[in-house]
Amino acid sequence: MQDRGWWLGVALSGALMVMAGAFGAHALADQLTPRLAAAFTTGVRYQAWHTLAMLTVLAWRAASPLVGQRLMLGLWAAGMALFSGSLYAMALTGLERLGMVTPLGGMLLIAGWLALAGAILRQPRVP
Repeated sequence: MQDRGWWLGVALSGALMVMAGAFGAHALADQLTPRLAAAFTTGVRYQAWHTLAMLTVLAWRAASPLVGQRLMLGLWAAGMALFSGSLYAMALTGLERLGMVTPLGGMLLIAGWLALAGAILRQPRVP
């Protein structure tokens, strides 16, 4: 299977996202301040959307491999780790300083979307 490692990573990200969402909704519901609960929920939401985006790019890549698709995947994976990961860590530890990492993760997520735009623009137009 082409890109087996990426497929495995996306599957694990999806599983982690569901577990984090359930953990946040049940185990942490009464433990976090509203601000930290919102941060945790934002981490889950961004992980969900970018896991879905990675799944879509992997399916696209399986049908039509293009330059830039692996770059998108890498940027989104790193972005999720830093963005969602820092929000999870901040909520679980209460160390709001960890939130300083979140914008870096956000920039990587944005860069992944710009890499998608670049890959699309490099493709020849079909009449």
